[in-house]
Amino acid sequence: MIQLASLHDNRRWAWLPPVGSPGYYALLGAIGMLVLGPLGGITAAFMNFSIGFFVGGQVLAGILGSVVTYGYGVDGKHGANYIQTTAASVAGMMAMSTLIQAMTWMGMPQPPAWQLVIYMLCIGMMAAGIGMLYTPILVERMQLTFPSGLAVANILRALTDSVLLRKSVTRLFGGMAGGFAGGLASVKVIALGAIDLSTSTFGAGLIVGARVGIPAIAGGLIFSALAPFFISIGWLKEGEPFRKIAFLIALGMILGAAVIDMSLILWRGLARLRETAKLEPVIEKESTGPRASLPRLLTWVALWTAATVTAGMQFFGEPLHYMLIAVALVYVFAMVNGISLGLTDSNPISSAFVVTVLLLATIGLKDPALGLIAASVVFISASVAGDMQQDRSTGWRLGTNRTLQFRFQVAGLLLGAVLAVLIAHLFMSAYPVLKLDQTVMTSGQAPAQWTSAMTYKFVGVLSTLTEPRPFQTTAILIGVAIGFGTELLRKLIKANARYQQFCVSGKAGFAVDFGIDALLLPSPYASSFGGFVNLPTSAWFAAGGVVSSLINSLAPRPEGKDALPDDMSSTSLVGGGLIAGDALAALGLGVAGLLALV
Repeated sequence: MIQLASLHDNRRWAWLPPVGSPGYYALLGAIGMLVLGPLGGITAAFMNFSIGFFVGGQVLAGILGSVVTYGYGVDGKHGANYIQTTAASVAGMMAMSTLIQAMTWMGMPQPPAWQLVIYMLCIGMMAAGIGMLYTPILVERMQLTFPSGLAVANILRALTDSVLLRKSVTRLFGGMAGGFAGGLASVKVIALGAIDLSTSTFGAGLIVGARVGIPAIAGGLIFSALAPFFISIGWLKEGEPFRKIAFLIALGMILGAAVIDMSLILWRGLARLRETAKLEPVIEKESTGPRASLPRLLTWVALWTAATVTAGMQFFGEPLHYMLIAVALVYVFAMVNGISLGLTDSNPISSAFVVTVLLLATIGLKDPALGLIAASVVFISASVAGDMQQDRSTGWRLGTNRTLQFRFQVAGLLLGAVLAVLIAHLFMSAYPVLKLDQTVMTSGQAPAQWTSAMTYKFVGVLSTLTEPRPFQTTAILIGVAIGFGTELLRKLIKANARYQQFCVSGKAGFAVDFGIDALLLPSPYASSFGGFVNLPTSAWFAAGGVVSSLINSLAPRPEGKDALPDDMSSTSLVGGGLIAGDALAALGLGVAGLLALV
C-alpha cells in the first residue's frame, strides 16, 4: 500500500513529485540507495580497513538528505528520515566487509560472491525483523534516549531552516574537500607519507574529542613501552609488534568494563520498564500509511531465520547446533546492545562477536573458519538490529510511519549486501596489503596506513582456537581485571553527588574531571584502542581529539533552545567530512591503479 499524497501541499518547487506519490518514494529510494548509502558505505568500509571501527552514517545522510527534501518544507522531515534510514542500512551492511577481509587473512577458500551476498542478506533481513520486534519495548515503552537517533530527529527538524542547512552542508563538504586533498597528498607527497598522515583518523578524533583520543595514544605508548617486558617473559618474540599481545589485554579490558556497564544497563533498563506508566508521550502523531502487522513481522523473522540457518549449513558446512546457538544469541544481543545503544549511544558489536566465539569454544569449537561464520551471524545482526532501533527512535519522535520506514531499511539491506562483497574485493584488489594477515607480521612489516584493527581482533581471537597458549588466557584475564577495576572506580567516582556538583562548579571542576577521563582514570574502551592499532594511528586519532576539544572549549556553542546536537557541531561535521573525503581519495586512487593494470 502506498501512502496517500498529503492533503496540504507544502512543496516549494512544483517540479518535485507530490508527497506520497510513487515518484516521491522513487526519489527518496534512489537518493538513499544510489547516492548517500554508497557514500556512507565506502566511508564505513574504509574506516574498518584503515582504522578498525566505523561511524554510523545516519547524521551525514540526514543532513544531505535534507538538501533533497528541503523543497517539501515541513513535510520534508519524513522524506529525509526515509532517506537516512535507507542510506544507513546500505552503509552499515557495507561496513561488514571486514568479515570478508577476515576470511582472506585466515586463508579460507573464498566462496562464490553470490553465496556471500545471500548469507549476509539473510542475516540482515532476519536482524531487521528482530530489531523491529524489540522497538515497541525499547523505543516506545521504555523511551530510551538513543542519543544519535534523537540528534538525527533534531537535525531533520532544524534543517528546514535554509541558513542552518547551508552552514551544515558547507562544513560537511569543506571537510570532504580537505579529506580528499589530504588522502591524495599522503600518497603523492613524500614528507606527508613519512609522518603517516591520515586525515580520516584525524577526522575520527575530531568527532570523539580529547577524552577519548588522549587515552588512546596513552594506551598505545604504555603497551609499546611494555614490549621488551613481554619479550622477556615469552609473550612476544623479538621483532613482533606490541599489539600481537596487547590486543588480548585490550580485549579483556573491554570485556571487563562491559561486565560493569551491561549490568548497570540491564538494571537501568528494568527500572525504566517499571517507570514507563509514568512517562508522558514525546512523539508526534504517526503519519498515514500502511499499518504495522505483528503476525506479518513474526512470519518475516521466522522465514529469514530459517534461510540464515540453511545458508550457513549449505554454503559453509556450519553444524546445525552452532547456527542455532548463534541465532539464539542474536535475540540476546539485539536486546542488550539495543539497550546499550539507547542509553549510551554505543553498540558493542565487536564484543558480541568475541563473546560468541568464546561461548562456542566452551562447547568444543576448534575450527576458526566455523567460528567466523557462526559469529558473523551475531556481528551482522547486532549492527543491523541496532540501526533499526536507532532509526525507529528517530521515526517515532517525528511521527514517521513505521511500516514504510521498515521497508526503506529492507531496501537498503538488499543493496548493502551486494555492495559489501563488491567493496571488499575492490579495496583488497586495489590495495593488496589488505589481504595480508597482520597477526603474523613483524613490526617492520605492518602497514601504517591500513591498521584494520577490527579484522585483527577477529582473526586474533579465532587463532587462539587452533594455537591455544596459556599466556593468551592470562593476558585476557589481566585485561578483564584492569577493565573491571577501572570502570568500577569510574562509576563510583562519577556517581558521587559532591563530585558531580564540583564538576559543574567552574573551571577547576572541569579540569579535574577532564584529567580523570583523559589521563588518571580513562575509560577502558578508550585506552584499549591503543592496543589494537599502531602508534601512528593512535597519534593522529589523539591529535584530532585534542584539536576538537580545544575548539569546542574556546568557542562554546549556544545553550537552551538555540543549542544544536553534538553531531551538528563544526568539529563533528568537519570530522565526518574528512573521513568521507579520505575514503573517496583512497577509492579513487585504488580504482585508478586497477585501471592502469588493465
